[in-house]
Amino acid sequence: MNCSTCKNNVKGTPKGCRGNGNCLTNGCNQRTVYNWLSNLDNDSKKSNKWIELSFKNGRKKFVSNNKQIAIQTGDVVVIELAYGKDMGMVSLTGHLVQFQMDRKNAEKQLKDAPVILRKATEKDIENWKIVREKEGDYILKARELAKETALDMKISDAEFQADGNKVTFYYTAEDRVDFRELLKKMTLHFSLKIEMKQIGSRQESSRLGGIGSCGRELCCSTWMKDFRSVTTKAARYQQLSLNPQKLAGQCGKLKCCLNFELDQYVEMINTFPSPKRKLISLSEKGVHIKTDVFRKMMWYSIKNQETKFITIESFSVDEVRTLHNRMDNGEKIHSLLKVDEETSFNQNKSSDLSDEINRFNNVFKRKKRTKQKRR
Repeated sequence: MNCSTCKNNVKGTPKGCRGNGNCLTNGCNQRTVYNWLSNLDNDSKKSNKWIELSFKNGRKKFVSNNKQIAIQTGDVVVIELAYGKDMGMVSLTGHLVQFQMDRKNAEKQLKDAPVILRKATEKDIENWKIVREKEGDYILKARELAKETALDMKISDAEFQADGNKVTFYYTAEDRVDFRELLKKMTLHFSLKIEMKQIGSRQESSRLGGIGSCGRELCCSTWMKDFRSVTTKAARYQQLSLNPQKLAGQCGKLKCCLNFELDQYVEMINTFPSPKRKLISLSEKGVHIKTDVFRKMMWYSIKNQETKFITIESFSVDEVRTLHNRMDNGEKIHSLLKVDEETSFNQNKSSDLSDEINRFNNVFKRKKRTKQKRR
């Protein structure tokens, strides 16, 4: 992360980047932003007007700093909302906030943007932690109420407001769910303002996190924000077996990493000869079965039209192009099979020896074992 704010801490739990220290970014949390404009002066009012805050599971929001409070990355601040107060950690300040706002087209969100009231005190942070500890019990109870109402939905996560007056439940469902009856039961049981938000399966794995089949933390929970659709064409272009168990990620959908190198595969495959075209000789016909992009090899299943014997031969891309050019020019190809002269000579020699009459005349006797004399 190239962070220069790490400080060693002997008594506390280390959270820093390999330096075993505490840093202002709360350790390497998900979607941490490195402020490469931190060396610029932030004295101007425009640079301190907007602040980016980070909430639970990487949720971020732009807030207004009208009071021009001196804030640094990693500070916990209290913001004012329509239904109370909430708390968040400062993830980005200064000139880079404007770049992020332009990149995300956040102009519409700035009209009703929350306002920073003050920096959080130790008492505020303690109360915030107490409220956050209730989320696990609330999720279990919400799942029980959803099961009682027989709704086809899965409640995956809950997020409390810092003052404890509101809780937001995140759920996934295949179809649209009418949860009005469930909302009444939750309001009577929890005595809080409740908000329900439907998210997709990819957003669910992004919030919950996990370890992928590669052994690394999930891309969607660390740095990835743009969840594009992944099709089986990506696996076909990369010559991967269409096994749903291997191609699916933690969310149950196709892995997002299938799109990472797809453009390079498509660009390379477009330079190869067409796999739909068959190789035809005087007595054989070859059908494409496989392509190795890295080795630039193509495999063909060759069938002899007379003997109906099928073999598999590998050709380089240049060899396939040469065969196509010969076919286009009307040149007759005698055979598609590659025969090694040494192997064919040895095979003929062994076959000649197997037909000799005197091949069983030489009797091989076993040597008797000599007993060793004991001393």
